Amino acid sequence: MHSYPILQLLPGRERSLLNRHPWVYSGALAKKPSAGLKSGDIIAIADQKNQLLGFGHFNQDASIACRIFLFTQSPIEIDTQFWQNRMQKAWQCRQDLGFFNQENAGYRLFNSEGDGLPSLVADVFGDTASLQIKTQGMMNLKSTIVDFLQKLGLKHIYLKSENSDESGWLLGKKSDVFFEEQGLRFLVDLELGQKTGYFLDQRDNRKLVGSLAKGKNVLDAFSYSGGFSLFALQHGAVKVTSVDASEQAIEICKKTVAANFKDESRHHTVMANCFDYLRDIPGNEFDLIVLDPPAFAKSAATVEKAARGYKDINLMALRQIKQGGLLFTFSCSHHISRDLFRKIIFGAAKDANRPVRILYQLNQASDHTIDVFHPEGEYLKGFVLYVG
Repeated sequence: MHSYPILQLLPGRERSLLNRHPWVYSGALAKKPSAGLKSGDIIAIADQKNQLLGFGHFNQDASIACRIFLFTQSPIEIDTQFWQNRMQKAWQCRQDLGFFNQENAGYRLFNSEGDGLPSLVADVFGDTASLQIKTQGMMNLKSTIVDFLQKLGLKHIYLKSENSDESGWLLGKKSDVFFEEQGLRFLVDLELGQKTGYFLDQRDNRKLVGSLAKGKNVLDAFSYSGGFSLFALQHGAVKVTSVDASEQAIEICKKTVAANFKDESRHHTVMANCFDYLRDIPGNEFDLIVLDPPAFAKSAATVEKAARGYKDINLMALRQIKQGGLLFTFSCSHHISRDLFRKIIFGAAKDANRPVRILYQLNQASDHTIDVFHPEGEYLKGFVLYVG
């Protein structure tokens, strides 16, 4: 049996681990790790009485010193078979959800802590997988991950690493990656796009936008590649405006629209800062507005500033939207709780002096699994508001 280095916790700091929360912060350690320990090493975590609590990957010079992948009080060998079994369980979960039956569909196969694979994200687009790896521990498992994905029949695998020098194609290569979602073809920019190249977490919410878009003038703010825009067009919106500050995002949006509609004069793109655009649009122009900004709160220290940003964009949208209009508003900042986001919306509605009703409360798609012991995994919050 392999003997792993032990990191001991300060008295009382084991409480979160006993509640199975997978993050161990550096300030919880009883002493500084030995000089021989390096990022990516597997370590055992123990309490003050030297009772084993679990195993995780060590992260040197990071606020999260260890990301636990197994809670146990018994020694165990962490080998290739262990990781293959863990990945197989994630795959089985997606099989049970039925995603693997959808031809060329996109789905999330591995969702970090949600699947017991901390810092590893794998999105599948047809025969292509896009990986995000944020820690050295998971980077050390790169060949095991690729082997598993190959056995599933994937032919192209792209890696996005925190270290840009490690990013690149691990298997095969594709210039254009398209996949189908609800009868629409989407272009995915694996190399230069945001995150894994496409936001699969909004799948169900895009479908809802489509179901409510018929006959409406729609604004898709922070549109990126135009996911919400395409569903609105598909379901009969009279006009759709996609707004994003990124020229690259606007170009992807245009290409995706062209791949789905031969003549789409209903669609317009605007490259602009969405704060400025929302501030300047005339009132009563849009029947349906989607606000899907990037995460404003990157850390707990930025929550107050982020809250002001969320309030500003929602206030402007609430002031400008038509009477009887629908506002889809989202936050993907895990530091912004659902309760706080709702309070932000309350403040914006009060300042806009508009009657507002909540029609739907929205979440990330079900393949973006959430570990019940890791609430930070529930990052996407959304509301559909009816504005009187």
